[in-house]
Amino acid sequence: MKVLLTVHQFFPEFSAGTEVLTLSVARVLQALGHEVRVFTGYPATEALADSERFDQYRYDSILVDRFRHAYVPMGDQTSKIEIGCDNHLAADFFGHLLEEFRPDVVHFFHLNRLGTGLIEKAVAAGVPAYYTPTDFWSICPTGQLLRCGGRTCAGPSKEAGNCVVHFAASQLPERIGRLMSAVPDVFSDTVVRIVRSSRIPAGSVVREVRALSGRLERNVRRLNLLQGIIAPNRMIETLLTRYGVRPDILVRSSYGINLEPPVVVRDRARREGPLVLGFVGTLASHKGCHVLLEALQRFSARDLQLRIYGKQTDFPDYVAGLHRLADGNEAVKFCGTFANEDIFTVLGGLDALVVPSVWNENTPLVVYSAQAAGCPVVASDVPGIAEAVTHDFNGLLFEPGSVSDLESALKRLLVEDELLARLATNSSPPKSVSVYVDELLQKWNSSM
Repeated sequence: MKVLLTVHQFFPEFSAGTEVLTLSVARVLQALGHEVRVFTGYPATEALADSERFDQYRYDSILVDRFRHAYVPMGDQTSKIEIGCDNHLAADFFGHLLEEFRPDVVHFFHLNRLGTGLIEKAVAAGVPAYYTPTDFWSICPTGQLLRCGGRTCAGPSKEAGNCVVHFAASQLPERIGRLMSAVPDVFSDTVVRIVRSSRIPAGSVVREVRALSGRLERNVRRLNLLQGIIAPNRMIETLLTRYGVRPDILVRSSYGINLEPPVVVRDRARREGPLVLGFVGTLASHKGCHVLLEALQRFSARDLQLRIYGKQTDFPDYVAGLHRLADGNEAVKFCGTFANEDIFTVLGGLDALVVPSVWNENTPLVVYSAQAAGCPVVASDVPGIAEAVTHDFNGLLFEPGSVSDLESALKRLLVEDELLARLATNSSPPKSVSVYVDELLQKWNSSM
């Protein structure tokens, strides 16, 4: 079988959860004898002509076709919002790629900066197309269901007025942005409705508002063209159906991880000396590492040590703030990144993994890896994580963003002698990526 996988960014420069999942699926498919190709995006910093935006390379024996995008006019488009979610240039190239490669199936893992127009190209070519959402991007323009200032969001309002307010507020100083984000949705929806009317001249701001307000309807219409959507948890499934995605194409199936690297066994019985905690993930504000650092300030280095694993160059301003929080704290060590194959070695060096996300996290793969390694997870109590972590059984959950609640959870690890060992014992191996691929193949074969 010839399989075309699509993801918004890919190795070697990008190695977050979605990219790891895509690569893991590609490797298993290749091992089973299938021919795999990847189409991906890449943020270009240099000025490029339209014809220069596409190149090709190999990674881990996988042929990768790449679209070098930017928020600048390209092809027949000038709206930055439209270019980010419905890129005509990327869709046209994808159409040519379908003609050249002639895949038996297309599976989308993320479409940010590529656009849902790729779905229409696959359907027009008669290629069965599937989608695994790894965040909320198809519904929420930011992919995080967060308003400016970090407040959780239920999703776009009727006219996406709250999305327009969010993008406008994000361009302002934080204090003013927070105030602007408090504008009632009924008011912002009314403004958007007026702007969308044909009586308003189509200037640059008007084009952006119209593109943003039409984004959800267009995406949902295209999602409904798919043969199937593999939702990783109940929250994603509920969100998609609430906004009009056909229930009959939705199947719930948790992600699989690579269980082949040897697990490093660690005795997690309470002992003398500091507990070693770890943060593994993207060093960005929505991942909440700052919450963990603030909580750690309330402990002695004799009690807790923290190892922070993550790339420090993607969000330099946020990382600089983390270093300021950690300044002078000998308990904190920034450890950089590691090869994905070394995940169990890293987890084997920890007493517990902390996942302090402040957004509605969509079950990060590192949680599954920790469970495979018997490493207890202390995590934010959000739906995507709570489906995998049962409080006081195989981990501890705390209120998202609450430094005091996280502090209380960490104190429990210190004072309850049997807690760590009990949580570790109750951790069970999650689904392997091989089983996940078997599930995908069953779905794909059913449409052929």
